[in-house]
Amino acid sequence: MMTILVSQMSILLLLLLSVTTFHKSMCSNHTLFSCNENDRQTMLTFKQGLNDSRGIISTWSTEKDCCAWKGVHCDSITGRVTKLDLNNCFLEGKINLSILELEFLSYLDLSLHKFDVIRIPSIQHNITHASNLLHLDLSYTVVTALNNLQWLSPLSSLKNLNLNGIDLHKETNWLQAVATLSSLLELHLSKCKLNNFINPSLEYLNLSSLVTLDLSWNNFTSPLPNGFFNLTKDITYLDLSVCHIYGEMPSSLLYLPNLRHLDLSYNQLQGSIPNGIRQLEHIKYLDLNKNHLHRSIPYGIGQLAHIQYLDLSKNMLSGFIPSTLGNLSSLYSLSIGSNNFSSEISNRTFSKLYSLGFLDLSSLNIVFQFDLDWVPPFQLGGLYLAHINQGPNFPSWIYTQKSLEELDISSSGISLVDRNKFFSLIEGINNLYLSNNSIAEDISNLTLLGYEIWLDHNNFTGGLPNISVGTDLVDLSYNSFSGSIPHIWTSLEHLFYINLWSNRLSGEVPVDLFDLKQLEMINLGENQFSGTIPMNMSRYLEVVILRANQFEGNIPPQLFELPLLFHLDLAHNKLSGSMPACKYNLTHMINYDRYYYAMVYSATNDAIELFTKGQEYYLYDVSPNRRTIDLSANNLSGEVPLELFHLVQVQTLNLSHNNLIGTIPKMIGGMKYMESLDLSNNKFCGEIPQSMALLNFLEVLNLSCNNFDGKIPIGTQLQSFNASSYIGNPKLCGAPLSSCTTKEENPKTAMPSTENEDDDSIRESLYLGMGVGFAVGFWGICGSLFLIRKWRHAYYRFIDGMGDKLYGILMVKLIRFRRN
Repeated sequence: MMTILVSQMSILLLLLLSVTTFHKSMCSNHTLFSCNENDRQTMLTFKQGLNDSRGIISTWSTEKDCCAWKGVHCDSITGRVTKLDLNNCFLEGKINLSILELEFLSYLDLSLHKFDVIRIPSIQHNITHASNLLHLDLSYTVVTALNNLQWLSPLSSLKNLNLNGIDLHKETNWLQAVATLSSLLELHLSKCKLNNFINPSLEYLNLSSLVTLDLSWNNFTSPLPNGFFNLTKDITYLDLSVCHIYGEMPSSLLYLPNLRHLDLSYNQLQGSIPNGIRQLEHIKYLDLNKNHLHRSIPYGIGQLAHIQYLDLSKNMLSGFIPSTLGNLSSLYSLSIGSNNFSSEISNRTFSKLYSLGFLDLSSLNIVFQFDLDWVPPFQLGGLYLAHINQGPNFPSWIYTQKSLEELDISSSGISLVDRNKFFSLIEGINNLYLSNNSIAEDISNLTLLGYEIWLDHNNFTGGLPNISVGTDLVDLSYNSFSGSIPHIWTSLEHLFYINLWSNRLSGEVPVDLFDLKQLEMINLGENQFSGTIPMNMSRYLEVVILRANQFEGNIPPQLFELPLLFHLDLAHNKLSGSMPACKYNLTHMINYDRYYYAMVYSATNDAIELFTKGQEYYLYDVSPNRRTIDLSANNLSGEVPLELFHLVQVQTLNLSHNNLIGTIPKMIGGMKYMESLDLSNNKFCGEIPQSMALLNFLEVLNLSCNNFDGKIPIGTQLQSFNASSYIGNPKLCGAPLSSCTTKEENPKTAMPSTENEDDDSIRESLYLGMGVGFAVGFWGICGSLFLIRKWRHAYYRFIDGMGDKLYGILMVKLIRFRRN
């Protein structure tokens, strides 16, 4: 009994000890031992030279165990560093890859940073333990171009390498460098500026372990080497899109039996798809998007029995669409749009596509031969039929698709719909594109639940529809909507894009509409809105267009305190008062980071109408490349605040047709990106500053109908405009107007008064009239005497008679004088 009791006590003490030990290990970052001293020193060396704006590695100090440092993961037993994850920490400065000396490091992620220099260990400095590294990610790290990839050779156990976005244009043997990594499974070299694909030793390389290869967005400008696809037989994912590859598809592509994803889009491939493509019986994704293939798709494509993704869109493929496409029963995504096919599509084409969930037939010149009562064997999640003449009836088979999340049937000539079915269909679609049709329906009673709603360029009538709280974007421009904006729109906290341009809307704009938290773009132009512009503004506003309405009152100063605003159009309203005298904190128009915004806006696909240089233009890919302020055709008065001219990044400035006064400040010469300047039809005065001659990008200039005086400054740009840019300024002279006089050219030494100028003008007119009268009288009389003989003889007789008479009178006077 005592033995059993002792045994139970021993077990209990053992369990208590285990729990205590486990608790201590949990409280010490899963380690039984403190951080290895060599690991700690290696990471402190790595830390040197780095700037840490987010305070991630600033926690790396001797006061803490290195296994408790942010981004550091240690083995729970040995305490050795096994993982270092510093993804997206915004580190800057110099990076030292001696971090690879960590003996048990298997995972290293240093992506999304901005390093000035990557310090690579020399060959002599051997990285003895780098063979343990399995994952290395340096993707999208801004850094000076790497000269080579030879430093990868010691990483013999590496399975995943991601160098996306690293500049490797100086590396001419990149393929040989990665071929030394015998265990590599995934290789990502997208957007690396690679420009060399051809290598005579290609046939001797071996990437037999590779299953994923991404070389997209490079600049090879060469054909695909036929031996390239002999490097590996097990590859399942291959992306060579946007690489400027030309020539025909190599036949070696057919010998990749495990291929699941193939993307050769946005290249210049020519010729036909190899006839043996039917051998790719296991492929799941095929994308030949936007090439220049000229021949038709081979009928053997129907042999791809297991294919799930097939994308041949945006090419120049022609001929008939193979009927064998209908045999691909496993097909999930079919995209053949934007080609030159000339054929018909009927029910039979889709008769066996039971798994189809995504269909893109947009921009095809084909004829649809669907039965009116046809019910497809599939339920689509995405359907794209844009730019196909479907009309005038909305395709009836689309009403059967109850799972649609995205529908694009824009520019299809549709004007007639089955009202009840149509309303039921569009209410629940997440992304709805019905632009550029002629649908005339009243949808004011509908509540649209989509994230993106594009109903522009139609004939929709009635009031605006309700939209759900999850909506991000709504474009109802170019319709016949009437009434006011529903107040419920002010609760749409995710809405960032509103376009109601060119409708018949009226009333006051809800006060909180401009203050939506995520709002970036609002276009209410070409309507009949009235009242004042709301004071509260979203700090994220980038585009504000209220053009051609009935807004009145003052311009809210808050508009000029929006740091991201790059397009402001308040033209053709009834705004009055002076321009806001506040700090013009339009940061985007003062300091413009072209590199940053080129990256941020490169993927957008919004379209809005913008006005600049005196004319309308249609803008795709909304971006801050057009920085505009248009306050024209209002009743603004007073002087223009000097703060406006601190917006040195502005390209278009239009203040015309107001009652503004004052002079143009010299600082306007600092607005060096100005392309269009219109100050016409105001009351500006004084001289045009010489600094305007520094505006070298000016394409449009209008200073007409003001009170400018003096001489137009001499400069290449200002003299390139014709006189219409300056007319209506009586005291302005110099090219392209009339030349200035000496006094006008030297106004400081000779400034005649207004009275003297008037007297001189009257005197000149008198003398001119006398001269003209004398000339007319003289030549009228003399001409008659020379041309008419009788008049001439009579004239001579009159002269002789007058001479005799005068002689007689003179002699009588003379005799009388002598007698006296």
